[in-house]
Amino acid sequence: MSSPFPPLQFDLAGLSAFIDGSFPAKARPALGRLVAIAPGHARMVLDPDADMVRPGGIVSGPVLMGVVDVAAWAVVLAHVGPVAMAVTHSLTMAFLRACAVAPVTADARLLKLGRRLATIDVRLWQDSEDRPVAQSTVGYALP
Repeated sequence: MSSPFPPLQFDLAGLSAFIDGSFPAKARPALGRLVAIAPGHARMVLDPDADMVRPGGIVSGPVLMGVVDVAAWAVVLAHVGPVAMAVTHSLTMAFLRACAVAPVTADARLLKLGRRLATIDVRLWQDSEDRPVAQSTVGYALP
């Protein structure tokens, strides 16, 4: 079965390097690392540290939203190429359960990729995909 999306414009190493070069080195640990790309899909993993924890001993919402945004951007870039100025135009987030200070996986899946807009579903999970900690729908505007 063929993908409804254009072919990938990056391999994993190339997209990782592009993402790394697009953010200040100091900010990168808070944004997760790219671990896989495939047609319509990107996966990132965040290893939270003490600076990312809010009162109550859980990973803070802003940190999780940052990972969601970068994962959505990654799956868009994987298909459209090195367009640094693709920008978020919407992001809705549902926090489903507390996020422990442990690795967090972000699975970003393209729902629609048009000429000017992209819509992405991002699920955050720990330990099991069947128990997501958060779900987000992200919209990107393409230049």
